[in-house]
Amino acid sequence: MEDYNVEIITAQESETSSKSTESAPLNFAPVKKRSSFTSKIGFVLAAAGSAVGLGNIWRFPYLAAKYGGGIFILTYIILAVTFGFVLMIAEIAIGRKTGVSAINAFKKLNRKWGFLGVLCAIIPIIILPYYSVIGGWVGKYFVTFLSGAGAQAATDGFFNAFITSPWQPLVFFAAFVTVVFVIVLFGVEKGVEKTSKFLMPALVILTIGVTIYTLTMPGSAEGVKYYFLPDFSKFSIKTLLGALGQLFYSMSLAMGIMITYGSYMKKDNRIESSVHQIEIFDTGIALLAGLMIVPVSYVFSGGSPETLGQGPGLMFVSLPKVFATFGPVGGGILGGLFFALVLFAALTSAISLMETVISIVMDKFKLSRRKSCLITYIGTLLLGIPSALGFGVLSKVSIGGMTILDMFDFLSNSVLMPVAAFLTCIFIGYVIKCRTITDEIELNGKFAMKKFFNVMVKYICPLGIAAILITAILDVAGVLAF
Repeated sequence: MEDYNVEIITAQESETSSKSTESAPLNFAPVKKRSSFTSKIGFVLAAAGSAVGLGNIWRFPYLAAKYGGGIFILTYIILAVTFGFVLMIAEIAIGRKTGVSAINAFKKLNRKWGFLGVLCAIIPIIILPYYSVIGGWVGKYFVTFLSGAGAQAATDGFFNAFITSPWQPLVFFAAFVTVVFVIVLFGVEKGVEKTSKFLMPALVILTIGVTIYTLTMPGSAEGVKYYFLPDFSKFSIKTLLGALGQLFYSMSLAMGIMITYGSYMKKDNRIESSVHQIEIFDTGIALLAGLMIVPVSYVFSGGSPETLGQGPGLMFVSLPKVFATFGPVGGGILGGLFFALVLFAALTSAISLMETVISIVMDKFKLSRRKSCLITYIGTLLLGIPSALGFGVLSKVSIGGMTILDMFDFLSNSVLMPVAAFLTCIFIGYVIKCRTITDEIELNGKFAMKKFFNVMVKYICPLGIAAILITAILDVAGVLAF
């Protein structure tokens, strides 16, 4: 016999529903029991694993280096405890209240806003394939160092030769997707939760270990000073926009992930404290990653702005050369540990992306988990091929001056995610009203930051997010010159 959950209309929900005739009615119809995390720590580690990924290990350090070190960090932390907190707690509450993934969650709360669920569903479907391509790159470097060939990774042209190869990027991309597929195939409790309980502590231990090792390098103190001490003369609108854009990428916001994970959260778990713990995990790993990469890059570049702002070169090009200076044994060990850490981070986020897409397929087409997993796996492989070959066989294909992978990244992170976040704030603040969300948060305790949440979601967040979207588009169009 199948288990069923019964939706009960509370007095508060009834009052909220009566204020909007367009709201989808909550009813007593039985629905199949949804998988859930077995514990609060399981939920926190899984959600933190989603937030902690390449955005922390790769993107955060190079943005911090590019935008002035300490001033970027200060800006990011302020945004994380304001914008990040509000958006994350809102998405998790929506997921837990509706008990479904993003594609149906908004429609369940208000029929006319079902389109927002579709938008949130499209974003992870776009991100997962190209993200897995980058995960394959990390896998290549991990295998290279593991096999004792770390010195090759330090040679000029190694990275370019790899990504332009007609077959290597495809092989490592497919291998990465397959590993993620096997993990999520086991489900929420046996797959996602158990893996996160192992990967997250391992990630923290590896991060601390490698960071301590790199800080022993002569001259690293100057790099630490650059990284942590804010220089307010280096603050600009691009610093603010870069930090706010990183927030979406790093904390897995506006892409349906936190709504999906919220739908797996038990009603007796406190949302507010869980979000605080996730933010500590996410920001802590990002700060450690920057401390591991930026000071050592600062030392070997002599503080050169060109080197510090070279983006992916900080990890895939510069760091292997740093590891090589420790000799074949020391460099091999350090390089192997570092890329194992990055691979763990890539896997945790890819798991959450694939889990989100699987949940969308299950909810939309009413398919079993196994069938949904297989469809998502095959679809990811097919959609990722253009990005994997975009620097080699398909290198001549350019969209708006961007490679295929860059185009997908820009479309998802700089356009669709800000749009989704902006509309989510409007939806909560002016359509279903803030009380719908705050009531869910207060099911098992007082919401300490309730007034702050209401002001942020109705006024400050929409304005800030709109500024990101408009500025990003104008910047790409060449209109802005700051």
